[in-house]
Amino acid sequence: MIGDTDGEKDIHKQLERTIANFHSTDDTILYPSCFDANTGIFEALLGPEDAVISDALNHASLIDGIRLCKAQRHRYEHSDMDSLERILQETQSLQNRLIVTDGVFSMDGDVARLPEICDLAEHYDAQVLIDDCHATGFFGRTGRGTPEYCGVEGRVDIINSTLGKALGGATGGYTTASQPIIDLLRQKSRPYLFSNTLAPSVVGASLETFKMLNESNERVEKLAQNVALFRGRMTDAGFTLGGDASNAIAPVMLGDARLATQFADDMLKKSIYVIGFSFPVVPKGKARIRVQLSAAHAEEEVNRAVDSFIEVGRKHGVIE
Repeated sequence: MIGDTDGEKDIHKQLERTIANFHSTDDTILYPSCFDANTGIFEALLGPEDAVISDALNHASLIDGIRLCKAQRHRYEHSDMDSLERILQETQSLQNRLIVTDGVFSMDGDVARLPEICDLAEHYDAQVLIDDCHATGFFGRTGRGTPEYCGVEGRVDIINSTLGKALGGATGGYTTASQPIIDLLRQKSRPYLFSNTLAPSVVGASLETFKMLNESNERVEKLAQNVALFRGRMTDAGFTLGGDASNAIAPVMLGDARLATQFADDMLKKSIYVIGFSFPVVPKGKARIRVQLSAAHAEEEVNRAVDSFIEVGRKHGVIE
């Protein structure tokens, strides 16, 4: 049995192998959360002779992790490939360049332009890291996330993701990549070295979740049906929805912060729990209700939620 000072045991190594097989990578390293994976990777991999090139709307944990490293820091405009290419051209004299992006952006539900990002990375000899927390387990034909959805499997160098969302463990994160990268992280990544690993109960639940995903696409397909139903009916009713049409994150755009709060309160009175987001979580003037669909929702539940949205939307003059 493997036993280490951070509590790592055989079952943890089994989960790491399972995740690597799921993503078709060499190896995986586990963290207490994906926040830890994101804050522990850049300082370990990059030095002053390198550059990290980050999407402007990346998750806060990526931003915090980037701040900890000594590499040159560059930010390209959100999903703007011309902006990204300019920075790649300007940094060609540096040793390593790492392009960093969310796979699915958590507040907007839009998808990174991975085919174009990977093309640019290959052309300019850079590497690609994605945070796929809002895609792993439910996005793509078999739930393998944004690389599968975008058709770039095998072209993304590093995938950071979570066990605490679709994979059901409520906690835990990981980095999965080539063997040299994972070996280096085991030696240098501070959140891995100086923190406890996952509880065995969480590891066991995560292993069972991956088993379910590998055996059947039923839940992924059910979620896709719920997303299509919700987004279709909401759009037909006159609401403006953000994000990719296939993604389970469906922001209902309202604009005004007070309206978003009042709207969410009225939805709760109808036993529909949704959250209003406004500045500083999202830009001023882009307040919204952030809806997340689940495969556990029955069709009648999705329809009841839409019916409630329509009633409350008419009350507040959002739709006619």
